[in-house]
Amino acid sequence: MGARVLDRLGAGTRSAPRDALIASSVHETIRGRAFGLEGAGDNAGAFLGPLLAAFLIVTWELDIRYIFYLALIPGLLAFLMVMFVKERPAEVSAKAKIDVSFRQFQRDYWKYLLVTALFGIGNSSNAFLILRTKDIGASLEATILIYAGFNLVAAGISYPAGFLSDQWGRRNVLLLSFLIFLATYLGFASTQNVVVIAVLFVSYGLYQGIFRAVGKALASDFVPEHLRASGIGWYNTAVGLAGLVASIVAGLLWDHIGPSAVFLYGAAFAAVGCIALPVFVPARGRTP
Repeated sequence: MGARVLDRLGAGTRSAPRDALIASSVHETIRGRAFGLEGAGDNAGAFLGPLLAAFLIVTWELDIRYIFYLALIPGLLAFLMVMFVKERPAEVSAKAKIDVSFRQFQRDYWKYLLVTALFGIGNSSNAFLILRTKDIGASLEATILIYAGFNLVAAGISYPAGFLSDQWGRRNVLLLSFLIFLATYLGFASTQNVVVIAVLFVSYGLYQGIFRAVGKALASDFVPEHLRASGIGWYNTAVGLAGLVASIVAGLLWDHIGPSAVFLYGAAFAAVGCIALPVFVPARGRTP
């Protein structure tokens, strides 16, 4: 538990400045593609990493501890590569103290965060999808392959989704990801067929890739450059806190009612998000 908390603390500290660097490195007209490229790389790693770990465990019979030691290598390489990134500083006036006033962000930004939180309250951890897949009878090997397929699809859709958001508007593409999430959760709640579950899980990667790339790009559109890291930080906070609530509720529902209740709960809030997104969020972010 302690190791996982430290891991997530590092990820949370990393996410906002990384995404701000991405947003400030490209023109806003291709911002979706930039986040799509980042998402493709992240999900490709999530596809290759578990397969490599499984290969080493099965063929070389490595102890799981050595897998974690080996995982330090790409982490250190990434750290060294970041040191060569040149940052383009934003032009802001110096302040004696940190300004945390909510008024510095426009109203449309907070509306978007509210919609994201409403949708996210039903978006529990992907671990529940894995548990469901195992629960209906899939073997451990099949579950690993299904999860790898999910990450592969997420990696493949990330850049096209970002590209389409630059062309069609981010809200429209993001709404598509909400609908995919809704359909997947309804399917997980209603079927006991392993093949159908596998298809749904892999297809769920479409949601993962689209939401990751387009969601952050849209958050970036609503904030000026000198507040971009703070804006993305609040966005990641909303996603993370909503996911924490969703996962706690999902665990209680699973234990006391059953697995189907978890996915019906998620589908209900996904439906709320599908309605709220076009009602409250402008078709495209407006950078002041």
